[in-house]
Amino acid sequence: MGDMRIAVVGAAGRMGKALIQAVWSTPGVRLSGGVEREGAHALGQDLGEIAGVGHLGIPISDDPLTVFANTDGVLDFTAPQASLAFAELAAQARIAHIIGTTGWTEGQDEPLKAAARHARIVKSGNMSLGVNLLANLVRKAAAALDTDFDIEVLEMHHRYKVDAPSGTALLLGEAAAEGRAINLEEKSVRVRDGITGARDEGTIGFATLRGGSVIGEHSVIFAADGERIELAHKAEDRSLFAKGAVKAALWAFDKKPGYYSMADVLGLSD
Repeated sequence: MGDMRIAVVGAAGRMGKALIQAVWSTPGVRLSGGVEREGAHALGQDLGEIAGVGHLGIPISDDPLTVFANTDGVLDFTAPQASLAFAELAAQARIAHIIGTTGWTEGQDEPLKAAARHARIVKSGNMSLGVNLLANLVRKAAAALDTDFDIEVLEMHHRYKVDAPSGTALLLGEAAAEGRAINLEEKSVRVRDGITGARDEGTIGFATLRGGSVIGEHSVIFAADGERIELAHKAEDRSLFAKGAVKAALWAFDKKPGYYSMADVLGLSD
């Protein structure tokens, strides 16, 4: 079996460039294409040159159908609507589709499960090993600690982050909710302002900070009377998410069609 061919969508963005660099530097994979939206300034530019890895002779295209037909996997950190369209194409091509896109609304990703009947879809709010290990620890801590321990998820990202809470914060909140056997949508508190009254027992709170160039910092706080447990992760380089996505693609290469998470990739699923 030869190297896995991997294409990058949203190739000219910050994460797109990091993904190109990760594929270029990882043994066992090779770049097969790059996609940008119609009318993007990067169309026609060399995939390697735009990411700073040298000339590769692969022009960035606005034709995902052709790119997907000539690849084994796609790395996608774009936007929900774009990811849904790419999932349909990945299903047609029967390839691996690695989705690090965030900003999903409730139920918006349901069509991905239909696409996963033919594609190998790996979707996660965060592709890093550390964050997914953190989520596993949060799940176990939430299961072990009763509602005397209040749960708060605190996150900070750079000023350009467009969704809040972040996909990673929601991933951690879901892990806590699973540990407590509760529905996150019913028990989450996203905003506090004014005279809010006492904290409702059993809820999971989210606090969002934005500023500067922070790549990503997340902590989950379990606070009880007289003691507090904090589990945290700090991302210092965007490349760790890109490397995780490449790892997910390699894992999915020979798997059956299905809807997977990074917990599956890392062997953390129960």
